[in-house]
Amino acid sequence: MRKIVKRNKIRKSLNKRLAVLVAFSTLSLSACAETILQGDIERGEGLSKVCGMCHGVNGISNVPIYPNLAGQKEQYLVLQLKAFRSGERVNMAMTSHAQKLTDQDIADLSAYYAQLNPNGK
Repeated sequence: MRKIVKRNKIRKSLNKRLAVLVAFSTLSLSACAETILQGDIERGEGLSKVCGMCHGVNGISNVPIYPNLAGQKEQYLVLQLKAFRSGERVNMAMTSHAQKLTDQDIADLSAYYAQLNPNGK
């Protein structure tokens, strides 16, 4: 009988600890989650004028060393621009441009380039 009572106490204790652990883990993960901003395509088009000098007006570069941006996946563009801005990724031209961008600017540019036709039409 004592063993059963002892096991029940241990189970209750473990269940409480497990509940606390799950709650803490959930809070920790939600605190780490980054808010994904909704990009404004029209605003992104306005911001893209500077980008167009190297990446082409329609997102298709005329210069072989610069990548095409038209049709790229939106979240890929967000990640790359943030990497340039933070210094995680370094490029002589891109780093200085990206450092001037806000999170909303990045979301807007990414939304704009993602919706462009990758064939340049």
